[in-house]
Amino acid sequence: MFIRTERSIKEFVQFYPIVAGLIIIHLVLWLLIDFLRLPFGIELYQWGAGNNLFIHNGEYWRLITSIFLHGGLMHALFNSFALVLFGPALEQMLGKFKFIIAYLAAGLAGNIATYAIAPTAFYFHIGASGAVFGLFGIYAFMVAFRKHLIDQANSQIVMTIFIIGLIMTFVRPNINIYAHIFGFIGGFALAPLVLSGVRAYSPWRNRQYQDDGSIQFDPNRWRKKRIPQKIKKNILWIVLGILVLLGIWSRLT
Repeated sequence: MFIRTERSIKEFVQFYPIVAGLIIIHLVLWLLIDFLRLPFGIELYQWGAGNNLFIHNGEYWRLITSIFLHGGLMHALFNSFALVLFGPALEQMLGKFKFIIAYLAAGLAGNIATYAIAPTAFYFHIGASGAVFGLFGIYAFMVAFRKHLIDQANSQIVMTIFIIGLIMTFVRPNINIYAHIFGFIGGFALAPLVLSGVRAYSPWRNRQYQDDGSIQFDPNRWRKKRIPQKIKKNILWIVLGILVLLGIWSRLT
């Protein structure tokens, strides 16, 4: 469930377009806002970041737009990595529409709680952590009430990581505790609806084998330049590593 079996980034995007799209949004916004520091990116950040005072004054779109913004590369990478691990199985099980609705609804629940509980004046919040904790809420519901959808080994993995994340929520500074807690509650509350009629995750469901009995041969196949297999398998990590180095370089210059 949480071990990636895709053979390339292209396959990952093909199988899980919503998860891939969310990750691309995270990284593109980081490039525009933090790395390139384009005026458009800065304005986008100021327009979309969560700000309780502005929300109080009627700018309710910030309850949603703040889910896609992050405070630096490591923040964006951490939430993107969590999506890579825990998003694909749910996207396959729920389907694209129910997955994105559950994801945004959990993030919205976390941000509404932040607005309702945190101080109105000068309280800023950004990040997809509330939505990610909503995914944990759906998994926790499966572990408790839909055991046929998740085996014991994967149950232990997801609950262990959730508990670690919950502990870090209260230990690390500058964490939006309300978004984490109520994002999880939102996901747990939505789980009975979105899990209705779903099947357990299967990596084989992504692949549709078509065998017409014919043998096809491309005479130019040996002339094509091929990317080494090791690079193919690790290209995602290579890209993420380059982004990390660029982020560090941007801070030093």
